[in-house]
Amino acid sequence: MRQSWFKYFLLMPGTLWLGLFVAFPTLLVFLTSFLSRNTYGRLLWEFQIDTYLRLFQWEEWIVILRSLKLSLEVTVVCLITGFPLAYYISRVKKSIQLFLLLLVVIPFLTSSLVRTYAWITLLQKEGLINRLLLSLGWIEEPLELLYNEAAVLLGMTYMFLPFMVLPLYAALEKLDTSLLDAARDLGAGAITVFLKIILPMSRQGILAGSLLVFVPSLGYFFIPDLLGGNRTLLMSNYIATRFSQARDWPFGATLSVLLILLTLALVYLFQKKNPKDNAHEKKV
Repeated sequence: MRQSWFKYFLLMPGTLWLGLFVAFPTLLVFLTSFLSRNTYGRLLWEFQIDTYLRLFQWEEWIVILRSLKLSLEVTVVCLITGFPLAYYISRVKKSIQLFLLLLVVIPFLTSSLVRTYAWITLLQKEGLINRLLLSLGWIEEPLELLYNEAAVLLGMTYMFLPFMVLPLYAALEKLDTSLLDAARDLGAGAITVFLKIILPMSRQGILAGSLLVFVPSLGYFFIPDLLGGNRTLLMSNYIATRFSQARDWPFGATLSVLLILLTLALVYLFQKKNPKDNAHEKKV
């Protein structure tokens, strides 16, 4: 009896924290999505579903689909660039692994907003990249590297690349190298070894890294604002605009609910596709 009571006592701090700062704000957002507003944006306690009906308009889905497309592109680019890096880190000596992992984690020690402004300094017309290209004579006039979708893709890839590398490293570090040696002894080429052994055995890391990149990239609003400007309207900064400038809290909350449901659906699919969890369920 005492052990059972003590177990629930230990759960209380985490439960209260999740209840106050996760469940309660989410409930408020869900409630706000069904409220009305007056001309000045003040919330009215009048039930409505007009904001949810707006989601069926094509103009709104253009923003949603563009956000999904960009998040998918960020995930694919992070996977393509992060997989070789994670594989290399997993194959070197332990002492070198720790140093390389430190280099991967170092960006987390700096504010993401500061790093985004650093990219603005690099990509603007008078920035370092354009000045370097002009001095080398490779271009005759500065390139438009900023305030477009490519700049947003670059900034988000830089921001979320560590989230892809770390899960991939965790999966690849456990890879049995004897399987690779056996496959090469049997005449398998590099592509066959990668497709038949490395890729399937790193599936768990690929799924985890893709989830950690795709979901946050849907919600980051300051990167599209700073690197994309008014030319790149995504779901994240669209929600921020609804709350701040348009004072349309009900529709902003509706978009937030849609984003939460999409996140939950992705987490559910990850759990269904996770081979480790499936194997554990079969054993039970």
